[in-house]
Amino acid sequence: MLHPQQFEVNEAWIAFRLNGTPVRTERDGDFNCIALMDAASCFLLGSQFIPVAASEPTRAQFRRLLKDAQRHKQQLPDTLFIAREDVADLMTREATHQNIDVVRVPESELLVFIGEARQAFAERFEPARS
Repeated sequence: MLHPQQFEVNEAWIAFRLNGTPVRTERDGDFNCIALMDAASCFLLGSQFIPVAASEPTRAQFRRLLKDAQRHKQQLPDTLFIAREDVADLMTREATHQNIDVVRVPESELLVFIGEARQAFAERFEPARS
């Protein structure tokens, strides 16, 4: 089982969907929020809203997300974790192009890292469920 204490800061990042339900906008439709998190510190390095109709960010969108995150840490990680359940072909290609090793793991192994961020996002942006 993965845990933040296994990592040094900036050694590994996690790419994941931050929202549980689509974020609705009146003008532009529904979106998912893809985020990057440092595995050691659980610090959110950046996020990108993508239309729900797109199963994942484009390579250009993900490249921009990586570059924004790189500004925080002044380097890219050695490893990027992505949940097996997520469609991530383009993200994997872009990360590999940036010399980042991609490791696919069950989402359940990432919850210790991303669970709190998802909960905070849901409390702020997602409608209450009845």
